[in-house]
Amino acid sequence: MELIRLDGMAARGWPSPAVAIGNFDGVHRGHAALVRAAARARAAGGCVVALTFDPHPARLVVPERAPATLTTLAQKKELLEALGVEKLAVLPFTHELSAMSAQEFARQALVGALEARTVIVGENFRFGRDREGGVRRLKTLGADLGFGVEVVEPVLHEDRPISSSRVREALGRGAVEQAEALLGHPFFVDGVVVEGERRGRTLGFPTANLQTENETLPSSGVYAVRCRVSTGQWVLGVANLGHRPTFGGTGPSVEAHLIGFDADLYGSRLRLQFEARVRDEQKFSGPEALVEQIRKDVEHARGLMADPRGKGV
Repeated sequence: MELIRLDGMAARGWPSPAVAIGNFDGVHRGHAALVRAAARARAAGGCVVALTFDPHPARLVVPERAPATLTTLAQKKELLEALGVEKLAVLPFTHELSAMSAQEFARQALVGALEARTVIVGENFRFGRDREGGVRRLKTLGADLGFGVEVVEPVLHEDRPISSSRVREALGRGAVEQAEALLGHPFFVDGVVVEGERRGRTLGFPTANLQTENETLPSSGVYAVRCRVSTGQWVLGVANLGHRPTFGGTGPSVEAHLIGFDADLYGSRLRLQFEARVRDEQKFSGPEALVEQIRKDVEHARGLMADPRGKGV
């Protein structure tokens, strides 16, 4: 997939683009519906384009209420590519862009830079200065400027529209399986393994301490996970997210024990894919009680993932 930052509005020359517009945070099932609609709408020889914004517009417009993002830009690119997006256009969200009228946004970004033939949006799509434009305005502009507009209805889960905020709410409760139902794929985080206190190894359960790149994590607790190591191999594991209360920990940490895997991971990249919640984080009377609970957690995680659901994203 080609990723282009639209730092200027010069034409990209992409063939007959069908452009799906959205923040695509998390790339959930609603976003997937936009991409599928773009794939159906593209002309023969045309390409599927996703237009997104970086940073999230709320970071500029209402920073005090801006949500933590679910995915990094690199993760967003990976997930969109897996859905069939061929070109990812990233529009820097600046004060100048936020002041642009709906008409100028359509003229400069959609027509000037992307030369869109069809534009695909959700029914609640808003654009332009002070969110002045909606679907009706976009259709009028499309008729004037030469592009068609397709509006995709919300995708529902449990009779409610799927949204990135619903995914964040589920993760905030540790409900990673519900988050997966909303996303259409397991929630995952990426990061680099850093040196910790090496306490897990002395207890017989070495852990990889992950310095994550993601802003959003599930709530504190113990989770059954799949871990992708730098070789591409997927390994079952148990991850603890929290403050290590048994040992007086103060800062949040992400530690994963990879079951049956004992290679040196320091400095390497790791992906944690959350499959199920095992239990809440708790304080134990001492190392012996903690070790006994970890054994139970490992067996619990093995049982939860005895019937593998795939090799991950």
